[in-house]
Amino acid sequence: MNTSPAVNGRSPIAGATAAANRQLSDVLNIGLRKTRRNIRRLADDPKAAPWALDGDYFVHKETFYEIGNWTSSFFTGMALIAWRQTEDEYFLEQVLRLAPYYREKVFTHHLDTHHDLGFLYSLYSVALYKLTGDQQHRDIGLRAAEILSQRFNEKGNFIRAWGRMDETVSRVGNGTAQTDNMCIVDCMMNLPLLYWASHESGDQKYRNIAVRHANMVMKYFIRPDNSVWHAYRFNPQTGAPIGPENFCGRGVDSYWARGASWAIYGFALSYTYTRDDKYLAAAMRLAKKFVQQLDAEVVPVWDFRLPADAEPVRDASAAMIAVCGIQELAKHHAADNELLQAKRALLDRVCTQDYIEGSDGCPGVLKRAYGDQPAYSSWGDYYLMEALSRELKGEDTFW
Repeated sequence: MNTSPAVNGRSPIAGATAAANRQLSDVLNIGLRKTRRNIRRLADDPKAAPWALDGDYFVHKETFYEIGNWTSSFFTGMALIAWRQTEDEYFLEQVLRLAPYYREKVFTHHLDTHHDLGFLYSLYSVALYKLTGDQQHRDIGLRAAEILSQRFNEKGNFIRAWGRMDETVSRVGNGTAQTDNMCIVDCMMNLPLLYWASHESGDQKYRNIAVRHANMVMKYFIRPDNSVWHAYRFNPQTGAPIGPENFCGRGVDSYWARGASWAIYGFALSYTYTRDDKYLAAAMRLAKKFVQQLDAEVVPVWDFRLPADAEPVRDASAAMIAVCGIQELAKHHAADNELLQAKRALLDRVCTQDYIEGSDGCPGVLKRAYGDQPAYSSWGDYYLMEALSRELKGEDTFW
């Protein structure tokens, strides 16, 4: 697939009329309205709230302290965007009700965590500290960064993705798999927690880990054609590369759309923190490759290497994460016209009835935002709100 993402035969930038922006603003308001209810439900019953076929995240049974919980903070992130947008203290009050749980998770349940501490604490403790200046959130964020740093394999230069740190085998999917030798591309979005921790604490250990991991991803995850692997294994004792792996794409040789978007945004953020030009160049190459895969529907299929007879399920969450990555590139004046056009085309297409659920009876916002099946996802909703708040209000990210 390699068709222009232009809308109605014209540049989406030129087409960013007042009416088009009103459409985006209407969708942002849907997100704000649903966040008001959703954040209270999470504060009343803290748990993981990842994805749902019908958009009801709150029927999920996984508790807040489960090792697999990586999604709770997408709701706190949305609530803090809402607080910043509306100045309504209700949103902050609900978020603050969760503070004891976040402290407990990294001070008491720290063995039951994985590399997605970055997702959890960048959109909670770090965001709260940036917005309020409250030192308790700084302390919790620094503790989370310390626990994340303990997952770093010095020989292989990678942050271990999954498994308790006192175990070498953990459950993955419906079977068992060794996890002490594996990292995944998603972890690029966890590195900002480490960069932030170095800046706040003055301890370069965290920054060095983030840089070494980012360099490893650049070396092993990015293929010569600028597509990306989902996962990679290393010998945990020697650090020698074993080879690619897959858990979220269609297969090992897949080009999983959301994984590509994690990499785009992750490398863009690594440039933001380090100003190392090789990260900016990597993000640009990955973004160019991504937008070249878009077809007439604009929103990407969940895996760009689906066979011709496969159902082309769309993943709007991958679209919104990529938009956020392009916005980060644009902040550094690095996004060219092709990327800016694609960014606007993705926003305009996603903010239609085909992809947005406006009913108050459904907690979810962004339909078809999961992957290999049409489902809602809390991360899809979060990145939609982040993208819209940046596009319409010029607000910066919490990362």
